[in-house]
Amino acid sequence: MLGLKLKTDPRWVDLTEKSLEEILTDHAYCEQKAATSCISLIQQYPERERMVDELAPVVTEEWGHFRMVLRELKNRNLKLGSQRKDEYVNALQKFQKKDGSRDDRLVEKLLVFALIEARSCERFRLLSLGLEDEYLRDFYHQFMVAEANHYKMFIELAREYGDPDKVNARWQEYLEHEAQIMEDLELRGDRMH
Repeated sequence: MLGLKLKTDPRWVDLTEKSLEEILTDHAYCEQKAATSCISLIQQYPERERMVDELAPVVTEEWGHFRMVLRELKNRNLKLGSQRKDEYVNALQKFQKKDGSRDDRLVEKLLVFALIEARSCERFRLLSLGLEDEYLRDFYHQFMVAEANHYKMFIELAREYGDPDKVNARWQEYLEHEAQIMEDLELRGDRMH
């Protein structure tokens, strides 16, 4: 369903279990950034009524996810650490075309968000299947379902606001590029991406 060209190395789940405080911290900030990214899209494109209507509840949902992860940290007597640079997202944003029309730039943003959600969904699925802690498996299953829905929403919006054939072609370019990013990034258990 997600179309990702390169699966996450299965060793990643084992690495996350060894650095639970760090992965939960990184996850918390990912949820926070997802909420603020949706807010930013609404601010930049208020005339896109369908998008505004679809993103407004996602802002609330993502902020709720941030709070859920914070609560999980507290329940485990762990601390929210410092936010770190997200090399994965930064690499995707470098690939993003910055020229073209305003709508072209919107489509690029929507495709980047779709890809982040797709990779997050894939990783949450791995955690929901592979972690030893049963509670955390269920915890991450909830996130997997939400990310899958967000991924679909962003792709559908991109196809609505851009030429569907061009959007599909560009999506394939993003998938190829994302696979190379994943290949190049160091496998780390303290990062969601």
